[in-house]
Amino acid sequence: MKISYKCDYALKVLLELALNVNQGVLSSQELSKKLDIPLKFLEQVLSDLRKGGFVESRRGNMGGYALVGLPEKITLGAVIRHIDGSVEPIECVNPKYKNCRERQTCAYKNVWIRVHQAITNIIDNVTLEDMLRDTRSAQEALNYSI
Repeated sequence: MKISYKCDYALKVLLELALNVNQGVLSSQELSKKLDIPLKFLEQVLSDLRKGGFVESRRGNMGGYALVGLPEKITLGAVIRHIDGSVEPIECVNPKYKNCRERQTCAYKNVWIRVHQAITNIIDNVTLEDMLRDTRSAQEALNYSI
């Protein structure tokens, strides 16, 4: 499994919106500048996130994007699957995959199944709230002074 740039940016956008949840909406221009994401590409990411129900858009002068739902309810797994699709490390782990000629004798299949289970367990149990906590801890460490 390899996370695409689009998915990486989507996760960064969601984290930024979660960090600013009490400040209202953020415009695509603000997000582009703050996260250093090209505006055209960011607009595609935001469109996908909106279609997935992760963000809402508001029109007008004071318009922008806001997080939908609570950060503790949004898992990395849900976002990754929405943006990138499957999280299998190799196609043969997917039960729908029927093209493997070595399905019954493959020495690696059980390893790939365990890798898939480990990945799934992690991404389905890490929420945006967990990432917020980690981000805030890192920011506090940077701001620490004697």
